[in-house]
Parts: sequence; structure tokens; C-alpha cells
Amino acid sequence: MTAQRIGFLLWPQTRALTLALAEEALRVARRLHPEALYDPVFMSVEPSVEGEGWRLPGQSWQGMLEQCQRVFLVADEAPQHISAPLAAALKQLARGGVSIGALSAGIYPLAQLGLLDGYRAAVHWRWHDDFTERFPKVIATNHLFEWDRDRLSACGGMAVLDLLLAVLSRDHGAELAGAVSEELVVERIREGNERQRIPLKNRLGSSHPKLTQAVLLMEANIEEPLTTDEIAQHVCVSRRQLERIFKQYLTRVPSQYYLELRLNRARQMLMQTSKSIIQIGLSCGFSSGPHFSSAYRNFFGVTPREDRNQRRGQGSAEATPAAGSERG
Repeated sequence: MTAQRIGFLLWPQTRALTLALAEEALRVARRLHPEALYDPVFMSVEPSVEGEGWRLPGQSWQGMLEQCQRVFLVADEAPQHISAPLAAALKQLARGGVSIGALSAGIYPLAQLGLLDGYRAAVHWRWHDDFTERFPKVIATNHLFEWDRDRLSACGGMAVLDLLLAVLSRDHGAELAGAVSEELVVERIREGNERQRIPLKNRLGSSHPKLTQAVLLMEANIEEPLTTDEIAQHVCVSRRQLERIFKQYLTRVPSQYYLELRLNRARQMLMQTSKSIIQIGLSCGFSSGPHFSSAYRNFFGVTPREDRNQRRGQGSAEATPAAGSERG
């Protein structure tokens, strides 16, 4: 029986954990099932650079990519560039019916090539605003992973393992996926349509039902914030009782927690979208640009404009290739 070659196309700065999860699932499957003949191949988009820390495995993708029956694009930060030869090779694979997937930020080059247009794709919550703005033709979801026809995607982290277990289940049955998960001491096999964010009570460190209800209301009303009295009325407690619950479990009053929630949401939008500062401020419940800027500076120590410029300046510096380097 011929082994199925699965290619992992790696962008620089891909972390070891992402690869280890995928490789370990396939390795254990091969050991447990005689017909699970998977041959993982690691290919680098760019030549490896000597330096401190972990070094990406793999050889050049050229001459290897077309030998793969499945291909996963792997990146842990959104790639800024994809070379013309690699773009042409990936499009050729897609035309040939090869199953193409993306792990973590690997969805970005796949979307840049138009290979996700009209497909569902699992996008990590951290990039969701940026991705949906840049690629409106892609059906971006907040699920752990998606398997839409011949396109697979996992949002990153442990969802990579969830997707590989789904591959094993579809290829060789649920029993093998269960055996692999048991071998890896995975508590349960998660479905792809499960949401990425952990339950609110776990994030808050509390299971107090009134606190959970109040925070859910805040998260659902960012653009038009509710007053503390309105929130207390919705969750059927007095204002004083609501404030006491917040002070006990979150060490701040409801209005302060609500403001921090809105400001953190605004910061995420500043870094991930091209919306104007005033648009972001209004969409996060601030009545004017000066009001938004003042609240932002008091909390983060910089104005929204300064923060956006600093972050984008850092990103541009990190994305600039070293002199003399070549793209694959």
C-alpha cells in the first residue's frame, strides 16, 4: 500500500508546537493502524537562517510540492509575501484537485491567492477583524476548524490537533481518531464547529451566574453601552449588589470593567483594521474622537494614533527581509 504524502509548507517564524501537534498525530496513527500510511514532508518557503533558538525543519518546496496528496500551509504570523513561482504551483495543485489546508495564519497566503473565495475558513479570533476586512469573499468563522470540500483550516493552537484527528477519522474511522486521542491524553475530541473562545466563566475565574450574565451583556453591547443601572435591571439585582459582585470577583466596579472591555476591543480594531480612529471610537461606544482619545491615553499611556503607528512600525520592521535574502 502506497503512503499518502502530506506536505507542510512552512513560513518563517512558524512555531514548533504547531508542527509537533500535526506530526505527532500522524506518527501515532501510523503506529496504531497498519493502513494509516502517512508520510509527512516539511518544506520551507524560504531558506533557513542560522541563529539562536529553534530552526525550521524542511527543504525547499521546489520539486517536492507536486508530489503531495495533501498540502497544509503553516504560519504563525500573517505572511507579507508569496512568490510568483510558489503562487503558480499552489494554484496548479488546486486545479488538479489536491486537498489544500491552512494551519493558523497559513490562511492568509491561501486567501491572497483566491483559493479560499467562497469557502468557509477558521480564523483565529485575534486576526478575525483584519482577515474579514481584507478577504470579504472568504466565509470567515470563529470555529476551531473548518473542512469545506477540498479546503481545510484550523485556527491555530490545539485546534491543529483537532483538525488532524478529524482527518484520521474521515480517512480510517472514528475508532482510530479515538485511539490516537487516548494515546496523546486528549480529554475529548472536539468538533470543528465548536467556538474558539473558552467559556466565559473560565475566563472570569468565577461561575457566579449574575456576573456571567452581566459580562455577556457588556460584550454584546459594545457600540451602545448600557448603564450600570440597566445592566443590574437586566440581571435582576440591585445596582449596589452588582457592584459588590464585580468588586468581589473582578476587583473593579462594573463601569470600570466595561470601559476596559471597550478599550481593549478598540485596540484590537486599531491593529487589525484600516478603519479610521473616529470610526473605531464610535463603534466602541465613545461619543466623540477627543473622548475616545482621552480614555485610551489614560488606560494605555498612548493615544490611539500613537499606538497604531508604533505597532505598525514594528510590524513593518519585522517584515522587512534582510539585505541579500531571497524569496522561495
